[in-house]
Amino acid sequence: MKETMTIGNICNRTVVWATEDTTIKQAAELMRDQHVGSVVVVQQADAGLIVTGILTDRDIAIVAVARDFDPFTLKVADVMSAQPVTVGEEDSIVDAMAQMRNRGIRRVPVTTGTGVLVGIVTLDDLLDIVAQELQALVQVITSERRQEARTRP
Repeated sequence: MKETMTIGNICNRTVVWATEDTTIKQAAELMRDQHVGSVVVVQQADAGLIVTGILTDRDIAIVAVARDFDPFTLKVADVMSAQPVTVGEEDSIVDAMAQMRNRGIRRVPVTTGTGVLVGIVTLDDLLDIVAQELQALVQVITSERRQEARTRP
């Protein structure tokens, strides 16, 4: 992988977010409407949106639905994973993958050095990059074989 490629280069800058006082019903509707499996939970600050948690569709299914809570009154703050792992814009793809592997997570909010939300990166995003790099390696091998066939019949 290119040494200069950072998470900031590949993250999705359009982030679906909610606040801690959003109801689970509203968060689920937001996920459905935006076709995403999570919302980043934020607090508004002068600097921008500060990450306070993440809520996934799995959180909703396991905590809210399976325990028969009322999704109209249950709040995101009651179900979210607080203090989620985040990665910085300048972090490497390898570092982000290591964080995700070590923590067993599929999505990571991307923040500035001051903690302001700027994007999100998912396992699927990283798999796309790795697949592209593997394809480039295959092309190198194929080219090498063609070159050898031409020069050493």
